[in-house]
Amino acid sequence: ELGWISKVYVNRPAVVRHAEQIKKWKTLKGNWQAAWLLKAVTCIDLTTLSGDDTPSNVQRLCFKAKHPIREDLLKALDMHDKGITVGAVCVYPARVTDAVKALKAAGCNIPVASVAAGFPSGQTPLETKLAEIKLAVEYGAREIDIVISRSLVLTGQWEAFFKMVAEIQACENMHRHLTKWSGTIVSCDGAKAACCSKAFYFLSGSDFIKTSTGKEVENATLPVGVVMMRAIKEYYWQTGHKVGFKPAGGIRTAKEAITWLMLVKEELGVEWLTPELFRLGASSLLGDIEQQIFYHVTGSYPLQHELAMA
Repeated sequence: ELGWISKVYVNRPAVVRHAEQIKKWKTLKGNWQAAWLLKAVTCIDLTTLSGDDTPSNVQRLCFKAKHPIREDLLKALDMHDKGITVGAVCVYPARVTDAVKALKAAGCNIPVASVAAGFPSGQTPLETKLAEIKLAVEYGAREIDIVISRSLVLTGQWEAFFKMVAEIQACENMHRHLTKWSGTIVSCDGAKAACCSKAFYFLSGSDFIKTSTGKEVENATLPVGVVMMRAIKEYYWQTGHKVGFKPAGGIRTAKEAITWLMLVKEELGVEWLTPELFRLGASSLLGDIEQQIFYHVTGSYPLQHELAMA
């Protein structure tokens, strides 16, 4: 529907003002804060995307994914029997097999997500993108974060962009084996936010849209989040189809996680506050959340050795 594309307009000053107001929202305290933090944990894509990843650190990550918060802390909150785990474990395609084996050995059904299609730049031929997606699926990935060709978005080549997305959607085994796939649109602000919103309509076949790869100079920002969430809402009004949202990169503190959760609730509603429709792409966020829960339960912050590493 190219008519939708031509009508997209972003009032940049208004978006920036709204984002500044979001930062001033009151901070939650006590049990309310603990509840929101536990909700955030269930929506985390626990991620390791380092060049020196090994089977051992992926195994450690998977153990942390199953036991994100120390058992005694959950018991103190009467949440030890609620099955709290992270939303997914996210790794490079080459480490998918390690993650699948580790999670299977741990006896849990946490999905393995994998970045694909020329992560993080997306500057690879379509044939290479498709081959990488197929391999990640064959290795056992149940979720794929696809990096689209962002140059097509930024230069407004919408028909070529649509064709590329259609070929990805038709990729062998995609629908048979995946529970979700997301399209990383572009790390952008200001004028580029309109491109981001336009590109969304061509990613309508995806289950999620993602703000950025996490490897950009600027990643998930509140103004971009507002634009993307309102595009999701408008698309839902037009089609009745719910698309998930994943901010990724630069989200490191419990306070930031709560702000994103509150923004999703404000813009999209409570029904989006589930791992099926909202994810936080992060590698160090879980550590700060666990520290805050430790403080809530004990009244003091933990020593370095008191919390397990992810």
